Amino acid sequence: MTSPVFAPFPMTRPRRLRAQPWTRSMVQEHEVTVNDLIWPVFICEGVDCEEPIAAMPGVSRLSVDRAVRAAENAANLGIPCMALFPNTPNDKRTEDAEEAWNPDNLVNKATRAIKAAVPDIGILLDVALDPYSATGHDGIVRGDEIVNDETLIALEKQALVQAESGCDILGPSDMMDGRIGYIRQALEANDFQNTMIMAYAAKYASAFYGPFREAVGASATLKGDKKTYQMNPGNTDEALKEIGMDLAEGADMIMVKPGMPYLDICCRAKDAYGAPTFAYQVSGEYSMLAGACNNDWLDRPRVIEEALTCFKRAGCDGILTYFAVEMAEIIADRT
Repeated sequence: MTSPVFAPFPMTRPRRLRAQPWTRSMVQEHEVTVNDLIWPVFICEGVDCEEPIAAMPGVSRLSVDRAVRAAENAANLGIPCMALFPNTPNDKRTEDAEEAWNPDNLVNKATRAIKAAVPDIGILLDVALDPYSATGHDGIVRGDEIVNDETLIALEKQALVQAESGCDILGPSDMMDGRIGYIRQALEANDFQNTMIMAYAAKYASAFYGPFREAVGASATLKGDKKTYQMNPGNTDEALKEIGMDLAEGADMIMVKPGMPYLDICCRAKDAYGAPTFAYQVSGEYSMLAGACNNDWLDRPRVIEEALTCFKRAGCDGILTYFAVEMAEIIADRT
């Protein structure tokens, strides 16, 4: 692109456009709207239960009935989509993660209940085995290896059960090779051609996931690390390769995870492919900001809005964020 030419000072004074609130608003390039927000919510067993998560101040696990109430509030604020994650009881975590394709597991029950009460809100469900596995891994473990092709069979079963529950968007987060094509073919063959796939296409082996693993109860079960399937934080070209493969296999949308530490990947992905691009402001990002705000080190509303705006500036079409409700309230107060 040809670089623009500007007249020298004082003929050009950039501060002219910053002098008044209305001019600042008029020339603002990027803005977060409520339509950009996906709200991740953790589901636990029980009735009328809310379990605070110590590592994520202000975030709790919700029983299905409370998740329904949360969905009603989200819909009233205009939030278009929720992402549901289970805290599976330990006695249901097995080596082969069979609970993942149980039609009555926590997220499938929550999906049906939310859709019955709030049919117009979107539901995104994670496709991976880690919340259901005794090993804490996203795939099936055989010996010392997280096996790829056997895991694909399990992911297909999980994805079909989630589609049957009424899920709108499947989010394969496992990073197994070929899983998008495998799931897409299964959806087509079983009359779920309208079920969308948001591929966790560039998911890094990040240190920012710690609070999430506490939230879903996987911290104690994880054996080893996930570096043989999640991406090396030092790589960018590899991310474009992964994203290109997922789009070629039938992904409707792609996601970069984590978010803020990987804004360069968001930007490169959007520039390279032009596909709907999302970022996940993950648990570690949330906890850092929320913790600092709780200590009055940061101005909470301003920091939330600024942090989320950076994703839009990097080219993202939307953001998965635990701040979704607060951001929706900020937007509502602004209007």
